[in-house]
Amino acid sequence: MNNITRDSSRKGAKTQSCSSRILRFLFAAPRLCVRCFIVVFSLIFLCSCTRRADWVRFRGEGGRGVSSARISPPLGVRWKIKLQPPESEEIDAFNPPVVIGNTIYFGSEDGNFYALDAESGYMRWIFRSGAEINSIPYVDNSQAYFGSKDGKLYALSRENGTELWNFPTYSQINSQVERYKDYIVFVGDADAIYFLSPEGQEEFRINNPGWYNFTFNMSDDVMYFATGPRVSQVGPFDINKREFLWFVPYHEIAASWYSFAAVRKDLVYFGTADGYSGTMELGYYAYDRQTGEEAWRQTRTGVFPNGDWDEYAVFGYYMRNVEMLDFMAPTIWENLVIYTGGDSTARAFDAETGILRWEKAFETPVACTSTIAGGRLYFGLLGDDFNPPRLVCLEARDGRFLWSMETEGSLLSSPVIAGKRIIFGTDKSVFYVLESVF
Repeated sequence: MNNITRDSSRKGAKTQSCSSRILRFLFAAPRLCVRCFIVVFSLIFLCSCTRRADWVRFRGEGGRGVSSARISPPLGVRWKIKLQPPESEEIDAFNPPVVIGNTIYFGSEDGNFYALDAESGYMRWIFRSGAEINSIPYVDNSQAYFGSKDGKLYALSRENGTELWNFPTYSQINSQVERYKDYIVFVGDADAIYFLSPEGQEEFRINNPGWYNFTFNMSDDVMYFATGPRVSQVGPFDINKREFLWFVPYHEIAASWYSFAAVRKDLVYFGTADGYSGTMELGYYAYDRQTGEEAWRQTRTGVFPNGDWDEYAVFGYYMRNVEMLDFMAPTIWENLVIYTGGDSTARAFDAETGILRWEKAFETPVACTSTIAGGRLYFGLLGDDFNPPRLVCLEARDGRFLWSMETEGSLLSSPVIAGKRIIFGTDKSVFYVLESVF
């Protein structure tokens, strides 16, 4: 492990509450200086009394890919580790981790599920599943849940990684796992969408006739989206009434990949991709959440850099992307819907009208979808013979380039931003934790 030492003075002993310290000092201060003390101590209060920043839900609140944290450069590598190397030089999947308290939880293609100390990278515990893990976990107060390609959903003790129970299915589990109210929800490839009790007992299921690497967004007791009776059907599913509200018009889109859906106000957003035709056909959609009426759509043929990007290279890029569960997922910030992935361009559309607000082209294809923190957009770029893979940062409002950082391997998911840390894994099996220096 490449741990970076830090000043331990920030971990001071427990003291009285910030508010009590401020009030006591103000009452003792001279009357003429009260205003100055209010300003100074308010700043101290805001800096030192902020709540812990967790990242527990896939794509964050509403699935919009926005963190409440604010990352201020310069950034440094807090630590990074090289996980067990696969048989091949590169891995295909390294989906976003979960951060709760001071622990990072994630699964890997090496078949292990890890709990690492966020400060040091120290391995708190490790659990070995029966196959590769391409599932995004969920963690609650006492348990960590994840699915494996061995076909089991596991529940482990957060404290020590002990297996508490497992639920076997008939297929691989390549989806996120989510706790929604009294349900543990996940999807088995071409099998079913399962709703379990927190104790691991099946409550009900929805048939999944043919979808793989399927993701969903639970909002207001509706699943966006669930799989319908036929392979060509996906739509919002009311989990209380246990019925579909409407179906996405598959015959009008006919894509081979449908992204994770995000919600904002009355609209649901998603992206599509199809790389089987020798080109990359991309779609961006917004639908009314209640009626299923199309609000807007935009389509693009993927743009790739000059060079060896023939139809075989494009198809290979497409197949790499569909192993990532957040491929083509929208990132929604203020009145913008931003898409990164699918070609070498980042695009931002007006959330209400679909009008293109800005786009930014790069010398290599985009490696993953994005996350926003403090109005800044973070995502990865693939490397090539002339350009190393990078983490890049843009101004979300206008797409202006701010900075980039070389990485050991290309990002395999949108970065998770929790507190002052940026966390991600790469196709070289390297797991990064970056941290704001100040």
